[in-house]
Amino acid sequence: MSDFKIRGVVPPVVVPDTPDHELDVPSFEKLINYMIDGGVDGLFFLGSSGEVVFSTDERRDQVVREAVRIVDGRVPVLVGIIDTETERVIEHGKRAIALGADALVATAPFYALGGPVEVEEHFRCLHEALDAPLFAYDIPVCVHTKLGWKMLAKLGAEGVLAGVKDSSGDDISFRYLCQENEKLGHPLQLLTGHEIVVDGAYLSGADGSVPGLANVEPKGYVRMWKAAEAGDWATVKAEQDKLNELSHIFDVTTGVTGYAGGVGAFKTALMLMGIFESNTMPRPVKALEGENVEAIAKVLRDCGLL
Repeated sequence: MSDFKIRGVVPPVVVPDTPDHELDVPSFEKLINYMIDGGVDGLFFLGSSGEVVFSTDERRDQVVREAVRIVDGRVPVLVGIIDTETERVIEHGKRAIALGADALVATAPFYALGGPVEVEEHFRCLHEALDAPLFAYDIPVCVHTKLGWKMLAKLGAEGVLAGVKDSSGDDISFRYLCQENEKLGHPLQLLTGHEIVVDGAYLSGADGSVPGLANVEPKGYVRMWKAAEAGDWATVKAEQDKLNELSHIFDVTTGVTGYAGGVGAFKTALMLMGIFESNTMPRPVKALEGENVEAIAKVLRDCGLL
């Protein structure tokens, strides 16, 4: 299972909702095809951008089922099995495998918080119970536990983990993990979730990126990855700089914070671009409207996407 390899651009797919909070399947299909046509190397469903923690078990299954159908083997499908504790995560993992997931992505437990011993055992339990490649998702801002780079490297060397999706914001830890991974023969596929500094992660040795902004502009991230593979670091920086101008969809809004301003900006941009039918958010989050929509539209126009 640890032989699973994925490199390049693997966006965390944003999920479109109808105004009555059902999955908007036609818009979902448009988005998936838009990113695959843009050249992405894989797709990550039911991550933070994919409303995983807002979704019932039935909704999760529907998202994975439709994703696998639409992707139709064109790129690998990674599925988040994120939940509060180990047994619940295992249940999600078994269903995702049955529905056709190519790999699974799990965080540390995040309700009954344990220490490093319990977190390591959590991933060992998942590996033992689930017959699929397993990626650790390091996102302490949401789960309140930082995954130690030494533990991740060890679990990679032992074949417990196939890779890491790093959204920790800890560039020092990620750099150490990249170096240790090389010393061990590169058992882990290391993907950065920090869409604003992907160029730096590539210089550190990352195998790819998981940028939410690639829902809006996949081609720029694909060009950056190809330039990095070619060692053309001037182009890597130039592409990152252009994408960072687009990232201002996050900070031109007012009166919203957190999920409403982040994923809400993605959904609003996709609506303005004609990919999503609406920018409906999961309850209790309100959709952006009025001047906030206009502000995002201006950024899209300035970046040539509208």
